[in-house]
Amino acid sequence: MSSSLQATYIEDVIKNSLREKFKNYKPETSNMPFHFRLLGKDRMALYSFIQSLNTTFGTSIFEPVAVALAKQKFKDAKRRVVVGIEISEEAHKVIQMIIDNLITARQEPNKENEIELIRNVCRTGQITKVKPTEVDVLVEDHDGTIFLFDIKTAKPNIGNFKEFKRTLLEWVAATLANNPKKRVKTAIAIPYNPYEPKPYERWTIRGMLDLKEELFVANEFWDFLGGEGSYEELLNCFERAGIELRQEIEEYFSKFK
Repeated sequence: MSSSLQATYIEDVIKNSLREKFKNYKPETSNMPFHFRLLGKDRMALYSFIQSLNTTFGTSIFEPVAVALAKQKFKDAKRRVVVGIEISEEAHKVIQMIIDNLITARQEPNKENEIELIRNVCRTGQITKVKPTEVDVLVEDHDGTIFLFDIKTAKPNIGNFKEFKRTLLEWVAATLANNPKKRVKTAIAIPYNPYEPKPYERWTIRGMLDLKEELFVANEFWDFLGGEGSYEELLNCFERAGIELRQEIEEYFSKFK
């Protein structure tokens, strides 16, 4: 992150997203008399709000902030993108072969090799219509390379990484079906490390993802998008936005006392 103007814009994205959440948020109406007496309705409302916010943090805050950061450094950045609606029959087979080999540990993940295997058959056989998962954030570099990110919660279910891997490979296949020579990279982005100061527990997914190419955690993701130091400055943006919104937050939850 290089400019105060950019920081101001990002703080506005954060504040506007939270204000929009306040405007549309309806607390759960379930009666919890013991919790209410013990903690107070305002604290329970805040707890419920935080849980609700967690489910929308990716789409309402992380995605627009990521695009804002990347537009300063890259040629282009977009969110919520469908990269293609066709995949070749042979690409489907290659993707399944890659997944099977990873599950059975016959091969270790190697994203560059996997991309080339798909590229070789990206237009081979019958071309089928598909509905791939939307790309959360697409970033295009000045050399034409595109980076497709799937933003996940800080502690994704380890059992889901097989499907995460399939999504990343299908994005490659759909992109190459449109343009077989396109330079494309796909990855999972995890916005922060919940284990900090300990390292992120990468070993649990080593057999499925190419950790150097397919997993960006915390500063790896934000510094990639905005340049070195962007992660720390982004945390500062959140802090400044929170300080500015503090009075509004207190007034909002005082209604539940």
